[in-house]
Amino acid sequence: VQLVESGGGSVQPGASLRLSCVASGPSSSTYCMGWFRQPPDNKRLGVASIDSDGETTYADSVKGRFTISKDNANTLYLQMIRVKPEDTAVYYCATRTLFGQFQRLKSNAYNYWGQGTQVTVS
Repeated sequence: VQLVESGGGSVQPGASLRLSCVASGPSSSTYCMGWFRQPPDNKRLGVASIDSDGETTYADSVKGRFTISKDNANTLYLQMIRVKPEDTAVYYCATRTLFGQFQRLKSNAYNYWGQGTQVTVS
């Protein structure tokens, strides 16, 4: 599975931004897809996830501002509104194809990752 993110950039506080992640490669069961972010000199943290049945989970820091969604063409989105300087980070999409219980916003739950896209808010 290959994941390619796009849509990052430099924006001012209060602006909106939409990230995309296109999944391609061998077909397999995807149980969950997620967005993570890694600020400078910090660890990678979960932002949002969406299950195969459409159920979503969000980190408290982005609730009400970010929306995760996916379409039928294997593309995952993260709509970001009212962005803040603390949203500055490299954003990664990830997918889980492993069966079993997992924590949706934990990075170790996912077995495929994109290369990341930079979002800078200043």
